[in-house]
Amino acid sequence: MSIRFQALDEQKVERILDAAKEILEGCGCNVMHPRALKLFRDAGATIEGDRAKIPRKLVERCIESAPKGFWIYDRNGNRAMHLSGKNSYYGTSTASPKTRDPFTGAIRETRIGDIELGARVADALSNIDYVMPMGTAQDVPAAAEELYEFRAVVTNTTKPVVFIGYTPDGVRAVHGMAAAVAGGEEQLHKRPFAISYPEPISPLVFPGDVVEKMLVAAELGMPQVPGSTVQPGTTAPVTLAGAVSQLVAEGLVSLSIVQLANPGAPCFLSGNLNIFDMDTTLMSIAAPEMSLGIAAQAEVARALGLPTWGLAGSTDSKLLDAQAGIESTFSILTQGLAGLNMIHDVGYIDMAMVCSPEMLVLGDEVIGMTRRLLKGIDVNDDTLATATIKAIGPGGNYLKSKHTLANYRSELWFPSLLTRKHANRWLKEGASDMGERIRTKIAEIAASHAVPALPATVIERLDETITSHQRRHVR
Repeated sequence: MSIRFQALDEQKVERILDAAKEILEGCGCNVMHPRALKLFRDAGATIEGDRAKIPRKLVERCIESAPKGFWIYDRNGNRAMHLSGKNSYYGTSTASPKTRDPFTGAIRETRIGDIELGARVADALSNIDYVMPMGTAQDVPAAAEELYEFRAVVTNTTKPVVFIGYTPDGVRAVHGMAAAVAGGEEQLHKRPFAISYPEPISPLVFPGDVVEKMLVAAELGMPQVPGSTVQPGTTAPVTLAGAVSQLVAEGLVSLSIVQLANPGAPCFLSGNLNIFDMDTTLMSIAAPEMSLGIAAQAEVARALGLPTWGLAGSTDSKLLDAQAGIESTFSILTQGLAGLNMIHDVGYIDMAMVCSPEMLVLGDEVIGMTRRLLKGIDVNDDTLATATIKAIGPGGNYLKSKHTLANYRSELWFPSLLTRKHANRWLKEGASDMGERIRTKIAEIAASHAVPALPATVIERLDETITSHQRRHVR
């Protein structure tokens, strides 16, 4: 039996869900998209200008039609993530305008090469399960930015990809690129490996372009994880119960839009909760309340059978230091214990303003430790080892035991970065600290990790799509 923690009991889950439905029915939300408003009106919502007041029964119908868990595949069409229950998967940070160069330590504008390197590093890390573009590239044409970023990721990892479409046409174009990689739209639909990430605005605002991106993905049958972000005390009530209720309400609006457009289209009940620091007036990406609130929101989603979304492995620190280690470990561990499905943003530093491959590699080590803890303790005839204990007897030694040889690799976790060497050996080998070991690992990945190349014909189609899209959307 695995080890878990519970943020809410069943009664609290029901109260938060009831509060979310009350918010939508009594207050409603601003939906700045005529077609979406018509979908709501036709389904029984009350529309006043851009305001949609959504009755409980409508929301419940949409919950009913949404898939209750589904598979996400890798680039090669292999099953990679089953998004249901308490299955947890970790992915990279994304969309920061700046990057911390892992070789020089300089913080500078993100380049497309940084996104390529981030994807390749993520591909090489055994505990990173999916990849988002690590940053927003500042050195490519804005008219096709998400296409360049998707190309950078999909050519440097075989793992599933979560992307941010900056425009509705961009979402459609990325879907076409993903279909080219998968071998056609039918194959992509059967084995989706790309997930769209639209972002509504808290509190309860759904801009037209964001809604259109949701509708495009819904019509294409593309999985999507809508991610509004509440900050208690600023864009949501300061109490976590209130903030989580609003976040659930926002997630239900997104889910309803998707289901009204295409019943059965895959969609998470998702969102982000970050903390507004009342001292600095800045957003914290690593406060303990963040993980607690996200875990609570996820428990509501899980009670409805819907996939969940987390945010961990990040730090408010400006560099890889003790604070970074503390904050990364806390969020990765607590959200793993909470059983969130897709936990993103491993690799953020400086309050999500900077993507860092170093932070990503550190997070990979922490995830490995966390997964060993979550595995728990198997108790059976073999693991109890009573026969072995009797055979070894008092004063004996288990090092040469066949039982040890048969079980130590599956029972014990082995670090790749943490040092367990004797001090004399550590000194003799250069007395490296964690930062140095991480940078060495990144250099080794950059120099030697090979991702299987996509066929030349697929690369040509990706490039043709980018060129064509860019010509149509010069701005």
